[in-house]
Amino acid sequence: MKISHITLALAAAALATTGAHAKNPMVGGAAMYETKNIVENAAASADHKTLVAAVKAAGLVDTLASPGPFTVFAPTDAAFAKLPAGTVDTLLLPENKAKLTGILTYHVVPGRLTAADIAAKAAANGGKAVLTTVEGEALTVWQKDGSWYVSDAKGGKAKIGPADVLQSNGVIHVIDAVLMP
Repeated sequence: MKISHITLALAAAALATTGAHAKNPMVGGAAMYETKNIVENAAASADHKTLVAAVKAAGLVDTLASPGPFTVFAPTDAAFAKLPAGTVDTLLLPENKAKLTGILTYHVVPGRLTAADIAAKAAANGGKAVLTTVEGEALTVWQKDGSWYVSDAKGGKAKIGPADVLQSNGVIHVIDAVLMP
């Protein structure tokens, strides 16, 4: 089935919600700059303090500040707050570094995949884009009722938005849940 450019444009527009493609989109009350890397921009967002703390605890700062490129599905603090009580504190303990690293790298896909790239992959694959994470397992991105979601291996799902927060070393798509490998 041949997908028209209009269909792809509509799909990309649906995935690229508020702030996408805007000059310095706002995330967590802070402007995101294309000239800064993933770590620098995430650290500026008031909505990603837990993610930044987890990246530091897992020793992934240098990796996510490297040239990449990476596509990061970035859970907000509210997403981490949905986890059972004590989960984040437990994961941040040094003895749980391997587990934390696995969870965090499950949110990272090699390469720079914009909303349009993901929409095109979904259109070419019957409406679902299957992405292999740095952790090694797959995430599935799909659309329902005009919104885009990403599902984990255990059936959990997160809504994407805003999408296409461009970085010097990749792109961030903000999500409202923590994904589990």
